Amino acid sequence: MRIAVIGAGWAGMAAAVGASQAGHHVSVFEAARTVGGRARAVHAQDAATGKPLVLDNGQHILIGAYAECLRLMRLVGVDPDKALLRTPLALVFPDGGGLQLPDTAPPLDALLGIARARGWSAHEKLALLMRAAKWRLQGFECGANDSVADICQGLPARLMDEFIDPLCVSALNTLAADSSGQVFLRVLRDSLFSGRGGSNLLLPRIDLGAMFPQAACDWLSARENTVQMGRRVQSLQRTDAGWLVDGEAFEAVLLATPSLEAARLVSSASSGDDPTMRDWAEQAQSLEFGAIATVYLRVRQSTENKPLLQHPMTTLRSSKTRPAQFVFDRFQLYGDVGLLAFVVSAFDGERESLVEQVIEQAAEQLGLRDLEHIQTVVEKRATFACTPGLKRPAMQIAPGLLACGDYVAGPYPATLEGAVLNGSAAAALI
Repeated sequence: MRIAVIGAGWAGMAAAVGASQAGHHVSVFEAARTVGGRARAVHAQDAATGKPLVLDNGQHILIGAYAECLRLMRLVGVDPDKALLRTPLALVFPDGGGLQLPDTAPPLDALLGIARARGWSAHEKLALLMRAAKWRLQGFECGANDSVADICQGLPARLMDEFIDPLCVSALNTLAADSSGQVFLRVLRDSLFSGRGGSNLLLPRIDLGAMFPQAACDWLSARENTVQMGRRVQSLQRTDAGWLVDGEAFEAVLLATPSLEAARLVSSASSGDDPTMRDWAEQAQSLEFGAIATVYLRVRQSTENKPLLQHPMTTLRSSKTRPAQFVFDRFQLYGDVGLLAFVVSAFDGERESLVEQVIEQAAEQLGLRDLEHIQTVVEKRATFACTPGLKRPAMQIAPGLLACGDYVAGPYPATLEGAVLNGSAAAALI
């Protein structure tokens, strides 16, 4: 069949690869000039040297349990062992406090990691072990309307500040009080208890575009599929034989755009006559989103080929005026001398004051001064708000029309793994 995939982010490229593997001819339409969607390469310039830099629109991470991401990378010719730095899960602060798991099989890794956590009292460690045991006995299930704060009620404040909150905001991009307890528990189950290496951090060593979407684009083109960049689809129309995409006939269409764009196309296709499509579009439009900001800073006149931080990813103590939750040492990942990426999840502050606050945070918590600002990237609609009881749009919209963005109904938050799983699933349903 002739299949149209609208959107060339991670979900769209996963869908296109899956459809091509099934023997269909695929045409991908992407409004932007680059592939990758909300996980793509960004070109910048080093203010000090004038040399070009390849950054990312956000400092994304993967974990060892992201089996579909890893499978697709290998399929399109990317070696995960070279493209990603694999390390045991570590939520370690600059002073050495926090949790670091050993490289052993679960649940022993979690048990040893909690027992050895620095800065936690015996009472705090026992409280976390007992709560984790309770979640496991409950099958990592809770009430649909329970928040992360609800399922963690009674845990000591230090555990919330140094473990639950950083883990929640990194996985769901939503604060614990506003995050779905059920989705959080699913993430814990599939990472900490999915098998050896499932909880490992996989930190990109190449830009996000090269890590999968651009390689997938090349893979598709080599198999006589087409990828059209800078092409925003204007209209979608149903026919007796399938669908028209800007007047071009296809037997099926996979929508891999952001939810608002998908809602626009579905609304135009239904013309108000199809209540199912109309309801789907309204549900997609009603989703709320959160922003993620990434602030790139460089130590001025830094020329030494050595790490700035002890760990490639370091957890920070965040507050309203010290907004970053994590910092990445890009020398350890990309070889970028003196360059750091500070990540602010659930960002709702003022962009004008963000850089100054992060520079002050770096001085206070990392002891780093004389920092220059390289670039700030703010993805205003980075992830949907993964709130308790959230009803997400279905994957199947109408015969031959499916949505596969990371926001469609499923057990995972807005992650790279969630995106590619939905893309592959949509391709399999054609």
